[in-house]
Amino acid sequence: MSKFILVYYGGGEITSPEQGAAHMAAWQAWMQGLGEAVVDPGMPAGASKTVSAEGVVDGGEVSGITVLQADTMAAAVEMAQACPHLDLGGTIEVAQAMDMPM
Repeated sequence: MSKFILVYYGGGEITSPEQGAAHMAAWQAWMQGLGEAVVDPGMPAGASKTVSAEGVVDGGEVSGITVLQADTMAAAVEMAQACPHLDLGGTIEVAQAMDMPM
């Protein structure tokens, strides 16, 4: 199995404690449903900076990351398509992690 990185972008704000609780319950159910595919449930992300050779600027809208394992990119994308982050208007970028000896 290969590892895949899910990078969450954007997503609307949670406007009430009830909406927050419902979203967290949906997130936990999604994670539990993924079972053994979860390598690292990841974490949410705060404000970012983009660093380049030209300097540093305020970053984009990275909301968080997760690492999963799947047999194929299509399988990883299918897992991502069930993520409740999409219900908040966010997007998810799925990339295969490359094993590289250091």
